[in-house]
Amino acid sequence: MSAAPNEPVLLRRDDGRVAILTLNRPRAMNALSGELIDALQAEFDRLATDRAIRCVIIEATGRAFSTGHDLREVAARKDYAFHHDLLTRCSAMMLSIHRLPQPVIAKVHAMATAAGCQMVAACDLAVASSEATFATSGITNGLFCGTPSVTVGRNVGKKRALDMLFTGQFIDANTALRDGLVSRVAAPDKLDQETMALATHIANQPPQQIASGKAMFHKHMEMSIDQAYALATEFMAGALQSEDAQAGIDAFVNKQAKPDWKGK
Repeated sequence: MSAAPNEPVLLRRDDGRVAILTLNRPRAMNALSGELIDALQAEFDRLATDRAIRCVIIEATGRAFSTGHDLREVAARKDYAFHHDLLTRCSAMMLSIHRLPQPVIAKVHAMATAAGCQMVAACDLAVASSEATFATSGITNGLFCGTPSVTVGRNVGKKRALDMLFTGQFIDANTALRDGLVSRVAAPDKLDQETMALATHIANQPPQQIASGKAMFHKHMEMSIDQAYALATEFMAGALQSEDAQAGIDAFVNKQAKPDWKGK
């Protein structure tokens, strides 16, 4: 099962400086088929060089954000090479979120499980409906969620991640917020508004500082604390020389209006 006949599995619309990608396999609970993985990768490749777009939202249609890999597709083939290729493409797609210059926000209206939960964790930010639920539920189907464990573990820490991975049990949105899997929780009827407000606010910040800051942050999170401080010090010393930083600091010191950001 996929999108409705003749409908693409992934939709894109742009709202000003914000790109909205919509997972569009509602009848399949937005399971990450090979086709959907490849469509996401193609959009991320385009967005990587699209300077008009300054923030990205990933949302979904239907009753689920995503239930992870398409198990019908997985079960159709038994060979290692097929499964390895599918998982390699999915991992590359998740890494593309990490490497995009624009911040990426998951807008989670309903359940996100297995690789769907992985995608939420892979995004820079996540706004969840108070009705959303999350699980790394592969274990209930006899499969430890190995690739989801990479991003989920980096979001929530070892013991909370292993609790999710060993049990497959669902957590609610407030627990996900407490544990760091999502960054904000909104009432269901406010989810669209609050997610777009966050994306628009980010899109109005100096784009070069956002892009380089995102890259620096993800890099230093994998370092020791002394290495991280060295990297961040070098980053900030360079950032202070930028036109945007100098104009912004001058505006603050002189109590002037915020300038138009020049960085591209």
